Amino acid sequence: MPPVNSSTPDFDRLLDETFGIFDSVLDDQTPDLTPVEVGKITSVSRGVAQVAGLPNVQSEELLRFPGNVLGMAFNLDPESIGVVLLDESDRLSAGEEARRTCRVLDVPVGEELLGRIIDPVGRPRDHQGPVPATLRRPCERPAPAIMDRDPVQVPLQTGLKVVDALVPVGRGQRELILGDRQTGKTAIALDTIINQHDTGVICIYCAIAQRTSAVAGVIAGLKERNALDRCVVVVAEGNSPPGLQYIAPYAATTIGEYFMEQGRDVLVIYDDLTAHARAYRELSLLLRRPPGREAFPGDIFYVHSRLLERATHLREQAGGGSLTALPIAETEAQNVSAYIPTNLISITDGQIYLSPDLFQKGQLPAVDVGRSVSRVGGKAQLPAYRAVAGDLRLSYSQFEELEAFSRFGSRLDEETRQTLERGRRVREVFKQSQGEPLPVAEQIAVLVAVTRGVFDQIPVEEIARASEAVRSAMTSRAAELCEEIVAGRKLTQEQIGTIEQLARESVAEFVKDEAATSR
Repeated sequence: MPPVNSSTPDFDRLLDETFGIFDSVLDDQTPDLTPVEVGKITSVSRGVAQVAGLPNVQSEELLRFPGNVLGMAFNLDPESIGVVLLDESDRLSAGEEARRTCRVLDVPVGEELLGRIIDPVGRPRDHQGPVPATLRRPCERPAPAIMDRDPVQVPLQTGLKVVDALVPVGRGQRELILGDRQTGKTAIALDTIINQHDTGVICIYCAIAQRTSAVAGVIAGLKERNALDRCVVVVAEGNSPPGLQYIAPYAATTIGEYFMEQGRDVLVIYDDLTAHARAYRELSLLLRRPPGREAFPGDIFYVHSRLLERATHLREQAGGGSLTALPIAETEAQNVSAYIPTNLISITDGQIYLSPDLFQKGQLPAVDVGRSVSRVGGKAQLPAYRAVAGDLRLSYSQFEELEAFSRFGSRLDEETRQTLERGRRVREVFKQSQGEPLPVAEQIAVLVAVTRGVFDQIPVEEIARASEAVRSAMTSRAAELCEEIVAGRKLTQEQIGTIEQLARESVAEFVKDEAATSR
């Protein structure tokens, strides 16, 4: 288009058309004055701030400070507002403005989060750009109603023999993982995530006040086993503000609830809620809330109960999805009766207790069968486990007591010696390397072998190799039986006998070696 000379009639015509368009647009616009409440920071300390003004602010409303620093209204006092900061407090000073956002604290949800690492507010931590999710939901949401829930009946396989056989976990259950520090609590949770590779379960790992190196190790382990693509990692490290640590598990649960409401199964791991309780205690003391037992505020039980009650199995009419919670709690000097552990034990549907004594002896995973329990029990267990390991828990506990008693006497009858030898082999079978969860059929084959006495004539140090031979034989020579076990069909005595015979044939070489050694 040739340039238009400003002295020509065409220029005047274009100018009139342009101003006509502007006039028509402005005629449709009605000026509207929007009031904005602005408060003023009166004091700032680590993790919290006091704000004057904002008379209409709501509880848990998101506030914005200069430099795009976020905070959450926590204490609504007549003279001031106690704000929990979600960013570093050293970026603020007294006298600066605080503005309402008129929305409660929320987090992005959706399929776009799979494979991403975010903080509890939804900001990316994996250097892969902004999270493209367009849907956001509040971090604090009410738990599903009682009439919208179904019983927990579908198993969630962890891939660990000692857990799946003796302390089963179901989809929609809340099972606490409990133990002293450095006893393998996170390892059990990660093995459970890895074992969901072909089950369609969405996994969410929530790190609360963990060391940055520890979180990096967890993420590296998930990447190494190609498990990160179906996971969402919510991170609030130990050097994060206590406000971020406090809201982290609620944000992770909201992300999981989105998938649950789509009819999918979700696993959420809170690592760990003891650190979460400490973060909440720190915030409460800074905001001068009255302390209670061990300086924790009086509502610490409610803080965790309203979180864990959101884990459930929905009815088909409500979507049919499930959210399984595996909270982790740390004990000190094996004190299970401490304040936070007892609170969590009373809220959850059972606990997996990890013993430091077993850990030091090399019994990994260090699950103390006698102090671990699943209140859902066999209802969330495949029928094959009930047929094979129905009385294994009782017999194993009896073996542990008998072994402790036998140290005080040298004369043991033949039946007692056989019980001890069988128990030692069961204990050896329960040992499992980290990051190597086993399929259901392979677990059943090994359990049949040890409970039917196939391993009785094999030296204890050869049990690991014998178990591997049994697992290999099961998958290669009994593929149809493996499919029936996974499908949830009951094992007949004939099928159990077939597995036993298969196991005896596969370990024959180990028995011969032992006989030659005895000669």
